[in-house]
Amino acid sequence: MRKLTMYALAAVAVIGLTSSANAATANLEQNDFVGISFWIVSMACLAATAFFFLERGSVAPAWRVSITVAGLVTGIAFFHYMYMRGIWVETGQSPTVYRYIDWLITVPLLMLEFYFVLAAVRKVPSSVFWKLLLGTLVMLIGGYAGEAGYMSAMVGFIIGMAGWIYILYEVFSGEAGSLAAKSGNKSLKTAFSAMRVIVTVGWAVYPLGYIFGYLTAGGANPNTLNIIYNAADFLNKIAFGLIIWAAAMENTSTRAVK
Repeated sequence: MRKLTMYALAAVAVIGLTSSANAATANLEQNDFVGISFWIVSMACLAATAFFFLERGSVAPAWRVSITVAGLVTGIAFFHYMYMRGIWVETGQSPTVYRYIDWLITVPLLMLEFYFVLAAVRKVPSSVFWKLLLGTLVMLIGGYAGEAGYMSAMVGFIIGMAGWIYILYEVFSGEAGSLAAKSGNKSLKTAFSAMRVIVTVGWAVYPLGYIFGYLTAGGANPNTLNIIYNAADFLNKIAFGLIIWAAAMENTSTRAVK
């Protein structure tokens, strides 16, 4: 199984590198810090994807879906970052559409993690996921509409912030937060608390990028915008999965001792 996983990961890397080569013919300049940040995130996501899929068999069966989803998030991000880097190097323009395509896939998957982590230790109603998905879609659609010029940047920002605040409410005080508090599972509570920190503090970086990129004097600043967004993705997508992996390993060790 692990050998098959390694073959699959090798294929992912080759396809990703090939798609990047097709996306851009220009070389990455040594002083292009935005392009370098795209490259760093893409390589980190590739390494994280390999780690999550190789570690999937090391955790208890109930946690394997969560680890798989963590690997899917970083794997999808790897493909998109290779392509976005190519667009940036070739044109010098923000790959806004492709970034939001990535977020439209990976952010709902991250929200699914709250559901799967809860489901690893107790029965969870499907309404938990649908509420988190609703907040996610409002956040992403509002942000994209503002960045792409379909509405004013400020209105898009307000709509996106409303979606984010709704997500925070659900994971802290809503149905998801209530289920986590009543679970009685130490590993779950630790993971859930850390995931809340990521969604609260880590995701706060995205509004900062939006503000510096679109709402400050002088108009859009693609350099600042992309560096901040890339740093946020590096933290949020990889750290989110590592938190879940750590909780899964702790829970697996506890079961083994019992």
